[in-house]
Amino acid sequence: MSKSKYKRKLTAILSADVVGYSRLMGDDEEFTIQTLNAYRDLMTKLIEDYSGSVVDAVGDNLLAEFTSVVDAVQCSVAIQTQLKKENEKLSVSRHMLFRIGINVGDIIQEKGRIYGDGVNIAARIESLTEPGGVCVSRGAYDHIKKKLGFGYEYIGEHAVKNISDPVRVYKVLMDTKDAGRRIKEVSVPPAKKRQLKKWLSRVSVLIILILSTIFAGFYWKYIYLPAPADIDPDTKMEFNFPTGPSIAVLPFVNMSKDPEQEYLCDGITENIIAALAQTKQFIVIARNSTFAYKNKSINVQQIGQELGARYLIEGSIQKLDDRYRFVVQLIDTETEAHIWAERYDREAEDIFNLQDEITLEILKAVRIKLTDSWLEGITKKGIGDINSFIKFQKVSRYILNPTKGGYASALKNTEEIITANPEFSSGYAQLSFVYISAIYSFHCEPVEVCMLKATEAVNKALSLDEDNWYAHQALGWIFLIKKEHVNAIVSFKKVIEINPNFPAAYWAIGNAFNDLDQPLKGLENIKIAIRLDPVAQQFYSISLGISYMKLKQYENAIKIFSSILKRQPDNWMASLYLAITYDYSGQPQNAKTTIKNFLNLRPNFSIKNYKVMAPKNQDQFEKAVKALRKAGLPE
Repeated sequence: MSKSKYKRKLTAILSADVVGYSRLMGDDEEFTIQTLNAYRDLMTKLIEDYSGSVVDAVGDNLLAEFTSVVDAVQCSVAIQTQLKKENEKLSVSRHMLFRIGINVGDIIQEKGRIYGDGVNIAARIESLTEPGGVCVSRGAYDHIKKKLGFGYEYIGEHAVKNISDPVRVYKVLMDTKDAGRRIKEVSVPPAKKRQLKKWLSRVSVLIILILSTIFAGFYWKYIYLPAPADIDPDTKMEFNFPTGPSIAVLPFVNMSKDPEQEYLCDGITENIIAALAQTKQFIVIARNSTFAYKNKSINVQQIGQELGARYLIEGSIQKLDDRYRFVVQLIDTETEAHIWAERYDREAEDIFNLQDEITLEILKAVRIKLTDSWLEGITKKGIGDINSFIKFQKVSRYILNPTKGGYASALKNTEEIITANPEFSSGYAQLSFVYISAIYSFHCEPVEVCMLKATEAVNKALSLDEDNWYAHQALGWIFLIKKEHVNAIVSFKKVIEINPNFPAAYWAIGNAFNDLDQPLKGLENIKIAIRLDPVAQQFYSISLGISYMKLKQYENAIKIFSSILKRQPDNWMASLYLAITYDYSGQPQNAKTTIKNFLNLRPNFSIKNYKVMAPKNQDQFEKAVKALRKAGLPE
């Protein structure tokens, strides 16, 4: 056998990558490059201090090797600790977070660079890591588990391209309170394990996230979230999660000079997302995530990696007198190949039928089998004219970002939609949501009257279409406001039955379980919602923090609520729950400071306002009110 001309060796490989690099570059290219260079210098010095060497540093990536995996992991933790301190000097929008993956493997070395499966596995592990975190392969874990004082959490088996066997991955728990902690793989039968793995690694999702700005944000990129280790996988969820290829629909570009057509472009995009999601054979990335790329230059492969999407849909719409020109293309994000592309010139009254036609062509292009029920679902009666369609989008924006001045306009537009389209079920569902949104933002009083109107509207919507998931979503929210949590869960399960790609329903179920004082179930559902929406900027954090607070993981809860308040100082829920958490954790002075700062921004806020969102459990409520009184919130 001839000797290989390449030098092989067993080594520890560190792969690091910037989270959301394209977004940072789009926001401020010069500052991003300056920060990247400074952070890369810091990382290089630490790598050398731990006896490693940088072998490649292209773009926002960094690749290093170590003779010892112990050194590699210690170095990675030191890097993340130091970068966290550096980021604290910057505004939140300019934080540059890295993910780090570590593997022990055989590599080929040539001309100062390294290649091989060991490198590919390290890069794959890095892509599974939380922003600011460190994950390692099973091989690396076996070397360090008894040598380093960190905790470790098993996050499952994951496939690596061109590697036959899945790779087991472990998260390094860097917090000192987790020292020596082991969160191990739950033992389940092979068939159940395959089912659980499919559910965890494939779900990703869909469309309009109701009331998103009412609850402040938590940013998670393309990650695989493990279920809490102490929950039995066999009883995890009874929902039928979608499987199959993953797809993201980017916001269609308005090629017209008329800014009013922007509403049309957004609405067409959302309708295509909704139609695709209801096949139950697609993993459809959430509207909230794909719209983060609106009006930004894009790199197909980068977006595919950030969103976990195999396919990408791009499109544009141009108004030409009384006609519209649509250009749509379907792209494979791995190869950047154009699978399908088409141009359509249609009369204005025909563009709603065109939505369905485009959806069908996309499904055919990726060989999705269509069912009669799906075909029937997408052809149900909808809005019949463009003016009503644009008004519907305007009202949706109010629901997403309610303002006192926008409330009257939203009501007027919705009533005009219903007048022009009296059989349009979603028009009544939207009217219900206008009232619900106004209740949560204190724009509609008395609350009892608004609740009655919201209930009447949703009942009308369901009488027109009992399978309207949007209406069931509104009904679920009404039950939550009334603190009928079991009924709320039933409604949101109906949403998921019709539309399994809708993350807000899982999140709402998580809220209901939190209020029922079942925070483990709450945390489970909220984590599913987070996984389903990779770029959930302003939606899930409050609920996640409440779960941790109820689980008495006060440090986690305080971090989440504090992070929200850095971005939204007047967020009433974050302020109140931060004060409550400080009180529960024995930090009364911090609780008082939190309420004092909040009242400077919202001087008329009182415990009466808190009652709108208070938990159903009277003991919980009294305990929370007692904490808020102690902190200085007036009655």
